[in-house]
Amino acid sequence: MGRSAPRRGLATLSILGVLLSAPPALGDAPELKVLTAGAFRGVLSAATPSLEAAAHAKLQVQGDTAGGLVKRIEGGEPFDAVILPMGGLAKLTGEGKVEAASVRPVAKVGIGIAVKAGAPLAPPRTVEQFKAMLLAARSIAYIDPASGGSSGIYLAGLLERLGIAEPMRAKSVLVSGGIAAEKVVSGEAELAMQQVSEIVGVPGVVLAGLLPEEIQSYTTYGIGVSSAATSQDSARAFSRALAAPGVSELVRSKGMEPAQ
Repeated sequence: MGRSAPRRGLATLSILGVLLSAPPALGDAPELKVLTAGAFRGVLSAATPSLEAAAHAKLQVQGDTAGGLVKRIEGGEPFDAVILPMGGLAKLTGEGKVEAASVRPVAKVGIGIAVKAGAPLAPPRTVEQFKAMLLAARSIAYIDPASGGSSGIYLAGLLERLGIAEPMRAKSVLVSGGIAAEKVVSGEAELAMQQVSEIVGVPGVVLAGLLPEEIQSYTTYGIGVSSAATSQDSARAFSRALAAPGVSELVRSKGMEPAQ
């Protein structure tokens, strides 16, 4: 992983150079309120100028856990577009909050393991190695499942299935949304587990590896346009822009894969 980092860094700079060049004069362009689950926040932040140009709109991006966003929308919070796991979009579509015809997948991502930069950790190749790693760790940070984060909900269930939920309880550092890897930086946790796109790019930590494939969980994220969007045309143009080649390459640089 260390040997590939320079190439990834150069590729990312090249992508950003294209996306950030010649930002448009938006003037009185409409404002689009885009809600996004945390795993996709980095992509939106980096691609904002390109996406604003395509949609001819100013983006107001707000992040939260997937569960938190669903609750906010169900509670009546206005928005123009939302990026969520496909299950959340299906729920909101069924409730009439999101246009069914607008929903499409944009990216998928798995769960990774973060450690402090320079800390030795052999990535677990088997389920037994993974269990041994967790049991040997002083403390482990992940998203509090009660906050509605996709990775936290999965990991809590995984610990139960592996039969180590009880010994892990005392050493678990639960994070109510945000970036679990920041607890590694602060020294509050030895390891962190979260979706890869929320680990890469965090200063002071490295992606040590992924969950073994037998217990890996991939989440597919999609976009949906609000049934009450203030500018349907701009919201749809924003959605289409997420499929542009430059954005797809940026998705890869952030540890995700474009959804097919």
